[in-house]
Amino acid sequence: MSIRIKAYEKKDLESAVMIWNQVVREGVAFPQTEPLTHESGQIFFEEQSFTGIAYDEESEEIVGLYILHPNNVGRCGHICNASYAVRADARGQRIGELLVKHCMEKGRELGFRILQFNAVVSSNTYALKLYKKLGFIQLGTIPGGFLMKDGHYEDIILYYHEL
Repeated sequence: MSIRIKAYEKKDLESAVMIWNQVVREGVAFPQTEPLTHESGQIFFEEQSFTGIAYDEESEEIVGLYILHPNNVGRCGHICNASYAVRADARGQRIGELLVKHCMEKGRELGFRILQFNAVVSSNTYALKLYKKLGFIQLGTIPGGFLMKDGHYEDIILYYHEL
């Protein structure tokens, strides 16, 4: 599998919504509880500063995506935030790492100075390991900051990386 990342296009909508909704339905990573529809997904992906689409160059299948946007406004508008989703059957192939690295480059290109993650769920061991590997700095932990799908609470960890 040879993975490339490109800018989101309308033709990517169905796959992007499906992958995003897989993570939402799993209920262990994203804060959203409602899946995207065709209409809400189109608005959601188009309103981001950048939506990156990971695809297999050989099959042209979409295997993951990320969204990048300001974390805040005004005097804090130089800080961006991102979320990543990899298709369930494509996980474990370092696609997430490619997405994060691309996102960091894109954030820098768009003029952001810092990438901040507000809510990395403490049980998301793959993400924790990846962010450490890429040099993200842990800011702290919010005890019980994430409501898991099964009803229990997990800690969330905040990270940042200067771009």
